[in-house]
Amino acid sequence: MKRVLKGVLVPITTPFDAESGDVAPVALRQNARALLEAGAAGLVAAGSTGEAALLSEREFEQIVGWMRDVVPDERWLLAGAGRESTRGTIAACRAAAEAGADAVLVRAPSYYAPVLAQNDLVAHFRRIADSSPVPVLLYNIPKYTGITFSESLIAALADHENIVGAKDSSGDLKLFAAYRDAAPAWAWFIGSGSRYYAGLELGAAGGILAVACFATSLAVSIGEAFEAGDKSKAGAAQEVLAPLSREIVDRLGIPGIKAAMDLVGLIGGPVRAPLSELGEKERSRIAELLAAAGLLPAAGMARRGAVSSAGGGR
Repeated sequence: MKRVLKGVLVPITTPFDAESGDVAPVALRQNARALLEAGAAGLVAAGSTGEAALLSEREFEQIVGWMRDVVPDERWLLAGAGRESTRGTIAACRAAAEAGADAVLVRAPSYYAPVLAQNDLVAHFRRIADSSPVPVLLYNIPKYTGITFSESLIAALADHENIVGAKDSSGDLKLFAAYRDAAPAWAWFIGSGSRYYAGLELGAAGGILAVACFATSLAVSIGEAFEAGDKSKAGAAQEVLAPLSREIVDRLGIPGIKAAMDLVGLIGGPVRAPLSELGEKERSRIAELLAAAGLLPAAGMARRGAVSSAGGGR
């Protein structure tokens, strides 16, 4: 590994052109620069928050390459490379590496989830890790895959030298602690913004947090304060972050995240069908939450200033 894998990694959204529906590379790069300037340790391209399931393989490769253009070597660029087949996932890992990704985030297959035994999953992830040109992080996201990793699955993979970490979005802190015990050498990332501080107390290396798409500096400040030993400051910042994560990310999903990005001065823009846009009631509620957290920029503030000042700046 070139550097320590830790901190807040932002699973960046994928902006689409409102007219054509195509991926908008200028907006993508602009958002990426702003998130990095706000203190993100790195970015995750084409993850769940990036509407990965709605992208073509060509778009996936382009997005990783476009982001590599603006992510400096000292920051992390991960790519969501999980696919339904082992073969397809290996191909995505190779494509991500070719486009410039430092590592890949790999979910479990979902379509055949009810008939996949643990041995099948172990073999799947081992073959991927054997073949991937870049390090692999596993991604536990039962909400979308229907599969919750077991502690024994993690233990069975803990010795693979090319599996270096994992993101847990189960929301179960007891399970997260069990995972860490099963693979203590891995870099473990919490996937829930409302549980970020608790995850750090359990030994998380950081968070891959959708809420950081629009509250970057606030999320970063939690980890910085925690690492500095100022748990009171970290806890206070967590109290501000938690309702944003629960009400915008968990309740409203990607449309809510993109609407919040628009409001803080980034480019959220439309979602891709079959996802649907929010109504005015939901958008007004998002504005209220952001105002309460002090994240709404002053009128006319530039995008860079808006995102950098979120949560008090960095």
